[in-house]
Amino acid sequence: MNSIASVTLEVADTTAADRFYTAFGLGDQVSLRASQAPTTGFRGFALSLTVSRPSVVDGFIGAALDAGATPLKPAAKSFWGYGGVVQAPDGTIWKVATSEKKDRGPAPLRFDEMVLLLGSADVLASKRFYLDRGLTVAKSFGSKYVQFEAPSGGVKLALYGRRALAKEVGVPVDGTGSHRLVLGGGEAFADPDGFAWEAPSRTPAP
Repeated sequence: MNSIASVTLEVADTTAADRFYTAFGLGDQVSLRASQAPTTGFRGFALSLTVSRPSVVDGFIGAALDAGATPLKPAAKSFWGYGGVVQAPDGTIWKVATSEKKDRGPAPLRFDEMVLLLGSADVLASKRFYLDRGLTVAKSFGSKYVQFEAPSGGVKLALYGRRALAKEVGVPVDGTGSHRLVLGGGEAFADPDGFAWEAPSRTPAP
């Protein structure tokens, strides 16, 4: 295994969730699966969309809010760029951001990359765990943040301290129950923070 093969969100209502994500503009980047597994509070992860400029951030945030998302952090400038955070009706937290602070004309509503941020109790231990499973580090900031390599167009995996991630997306750190997230890779396992991976489904030979 050297990257994420798939991201599946477990939701209570797949029809409503599909309607939201179509309006949000994600296409087929994530899959949905029905689940009634109990979960409360922060689920320990967020999905981040990197886009080209502030107007695209506003477009995604606006589309999400119009489709029923809850604002967690209004889109605003910061020292690193411009971005905002929303929570989808199914409970998944989405961050949309750009390193640009000024617009350079109109741009289509599309994202350049998607990053899955996993909140970890021990970033360095989780980093070793994923290195042992074949992932390669793309960037690392000590025990604060680690991002792994991914093929072009694929979902990137990153590790963040759980408390720091909760602060980054604007929610209390406490949470219990299911993560409501399943990742596809080369094998089935659970990582040190309980995030579940499953082997890709195989189509039987004719």
